[in-house]
Amino acid sequence: MLNDSLALTQRIPPGVRFMLLSALGFALMGACVKALGTAGIPVLEIVAARSLVSLVISYADIRRKHISPWGHRKSLLVLRGVLGALALMAVFYSVTTLPLAQATVLQYTYPTFTAILALIFLKERIQWATMACIGLSLLGLIVVSLPQWDHSILTHASWWSLGAALLGALGSGSAYVVVRRLSRTEDSSVIIFYFPMIALPISVLLLGPAFVMPTWEQVGLMLLVGIFTQIGQIGLTKAMAVEQAGKASAYAYIQVIFSTLLGFLWFGEIPTLWTLLGGVLIIAGALINTLWKR
Repeated sequence: MLNDSLALTQRIPPGVRFMLLSALGFALMGACVKALGTAGIPVLEIVAARSLVSLVISYADIRRKHISPWGHRKSLLVLRGVLGALALMAVFYSVTTLPLAQATVLQYTYPTFTAILALIFLKERIQWATMACIGLSLLGLIVVSLPQWDHSILTHASWWSLGAALLGALGSGSAYVVVRRLSRTEDSSVIIFYFPMIALPISVLLLGPAFVMPTWEQVGLMLLVGIFTQIGQIGLTKAMAVEQAGKASAYAYIQVIFSTLLGFLWFGEIPTLWTLLGGVLIIAGALINTLWKR
């Protein structure tokens, strides 16, 4: 049975495996961000802490590889950093100000943006399997959050928060397309390094006097935000380097499954029938994208 499991794992394309790792990292990150936001830590402070941890890890990785941290296509690297920083701020803001289900639904429209932008700028054809995966996954995400999309939530939700979630999705999709282009000439560690290098000073400048002194427990959560985000970024960057941008990013929806499990194990949240049904749709979409014969 162990040999059969190993054989099945080996049949999964490397890009898919990296994307699954990325989804797990970002799911863990989201849980930590939500906990910090609930405790009253400003979003920009969370972004700065995450960027500082990622910057140290990224630079250590570059030193380990004995490569230059500056790369070759500096303008595109800076663009990737700016897009990533803006998207991160928008996503963190939506996560801390919207119910988690609604923020996730809006945030994870980004594979659709990625596939469309990759078609326009990278001339990557959108395969039918990827279209089916995106469609089933979006349907699954809607089903997961359906019980919470009532009139009271829509009335009281801030339009700024809703707009930030969509802006974060668009920014993420744009950044991933730039990553796909950069992966042709740049080392993945350099691409990752530019993200926190640009996000850190931007978030610190914008934070200003709004800084809140965290407790030791909150400091630990901030460190975990940076570590889990780094894991997510490494998986994402490597996935984009070996797989088409639209196809690889479709697997990000698996994060919903990971988040459901984390919600149960960490916060004692018991998934509803809607959550289970949505999870089935999401997994079905992922399997179609994986097993569909080209």
